[in-house]
Amino acid sequence: MHPYELMAKVCHLCVEHQRLNDPNSDKNQIRKIAPKILQLLTEWTETFPYDFRDERMMRNLKDLAHRIASGEETYRKNVQQMIQCLIRKLAALSQYEEVLAKISSTSTDRLTVIRTKPQSIQRDIITVCSDPYTLAQQLTHIELERLNYIGPEEFVQAFVQKDPLDNDKSCYSERKKTRNLEAYVEWFNRLSYLVATEICMPVKKKHRARMIEYFIDVARECFNIGNFNSLMAIISGMNMSPVSRLKKTWAKVKTAKFDVLEIVIPFFSLLIKDIYFLNEGCANRLPNGHKFWELAKQVSEFMTWKQVECPFERDRKILQYLLTVPVFSEDCE
Repeated sequence: MHPYELMAKVCHLCVEHQRLNDPNSDKNQIRKIAPKILQLLTEWTETFPYDFRDERMMRNLKDLAHRIASGEETYRKNVQQMIQCLIRKLAALSQYEEVLAKISSTSTDRLTVIRTKPQSIQRDIITVCSDPYTLAQQLTHIELERLNYIGPEEFVQAFVQKDPLDNDKSCYSERKKTRNLEAYVEWFNRLSYLVATEICMPVKKKHRARMIEYFIDVARECFNIGNFNSLMAIISGMNMSPVSRLKKTWAKVKTAKFDVLEIVIPFFSLLIKDIYFLNEGCANRLPNGHKFWELAKQVSEFMTWKQVECPFERDRKILQYLLTVPVFSEDCE
């Protein structure tokens, strides 16, 4: 069942069964049911605000909220506060997506310039930020910002496959509903390619070795502050084929401090895998209470992660470099 269908059923039950549309209905009955409806709508808009990007959802919400608010002044204030909070969240989401699109466009344009004018190669990361700890802090800013904009429903929708027996053409394909989850995955990939690009760009072996040691230090600082996602992206970048085959460069690297990093598990990738295999292991058309309970536990844990605030000061110059510097993929010519 789609969110808008569930909301339509809620509206129908409230309006018809509780007679919210009847001016002659018992006011005491409305006073009993209104707080419960308001609590349901408040929790829905706070926990799954992205559901309300669908105009059908917002239309039903406003209709039901109007019926509740027409009763007493207290309900009217609560309803206004709920809707205003929801609108702010959706506006922030739209602004965030616009920023992501602008960042992507800037990075693509710069990569085109470098391909056509190799002499315009940018500064390296060490020039921009020589301190590994500071870079780890800025990576944490990006991680937490990307994490914060992922809606919990995106994990469910990412693994929902359209039932071939379902004739509803709209399904989840009518709007891209996992864009923020995908943006986070794309950031992981970008950071991996950035690491590989920075290592491969220097001409001299000693400069490449210095860059590898720098990223090992950054990865270790990420480990120390608990930023395991950036840590694993860095390790992934150093394990890419263009980097791993630099045998003479690796011979100059002090790899002893690299050993401790190999035992760490990326928390976000692990969460994705857990949800994926939870869904695949219970893939059938029958309701599965245990599956939904386990999924709820995983998503609840993610919601706790989202509440973390980054304690480090932002450095706009470093962040701009990390987000927009051109990076090469393994198939670049």
